[in-house]
Amino acid sequence: MLKSLRQPRVLSLLIVLVGWQVLAWVLHSRSLPPPTAVLVTFGEQLASGELPKHLGATLARMLASFSLAMLIGVSLGVLMGSRAHWNAWLDSLLILSLNIPALVTIILCYIWLGLGETAAVLAVALNKIPMVVVTLREGARAIDSELMQVAKVYQLSPWQTWRSVYVPQLYPYLFAAARNGLALIWKIVLVVELLGRSNGVGFQLGNYFHFFDIKGILAYSLAFAALILALEALVLRPLERKLNRWRL
Repeated sequence: MLKSLRQPRVLSLLIVLVGWQVLAWVLHSRSLPPPTAVLVTFGEQLASGELPKHLGATLARMLASFSLAMLIGVSLGVLMGSRAHWNAWLDSLLILSLNIPALVTIILCYIWLGLGETAAVLAVALNKIPMVVVTLREGARAIDSELMQVAKVYQLSPWQTWRSVYVPQLYPYLFAAARNGLALIWKIVLVVELLGRSNGVGFQLGNYFHFFDIKGILAYSLAFAALILALEALVLRPLERKLNRWRL
């Protein structure tokens, strides 16, 4: 127990909590409730079932958008990085999509597709796909050409080439895109829910904003941030370690 408390990550969180508590005492303002008050609100929402319901809705949208963005982004990125003519055709569109504000994409998806789940998931994915493409395009360009020649000499199938040549060299780029994707997508999905959904963390944050309920805003924000950290620790890191062993 004492050893775990000495870990830099744990210590940094404890310092933030203590600083937050002290600042709340000093300011004594409704705009900055102490962490104990936020914890009470968290417990109330958890006991009522509202917090799990809205967290689940947001997580489902986030995972659907993440999967769609990674599938399309990886495919296009590898295609553009390994085929010069495809890169020439698609590069201008990629630059354009990188510079379209996320809010514009969200609004247009809702206008064109209606205020439904399809529009919500697509709006989030479209904002992430260009960044995945850029990352994987650079990864595909860095593929060792000699290994590709070996694959041709041994007449490897497309699947064998992908598994034995591409994936081991692309996996750092894949994980960079995945980690950055999670950080970006959960922010965008909250805006999507705020603008056009009737459930989810973003929807709840909008409700709390209207009533100037800072405790509710912080309780939901911290709960979802903790969920993202759990996904990183329980899914991404173990998967990365497993792929590292497989790669070696």
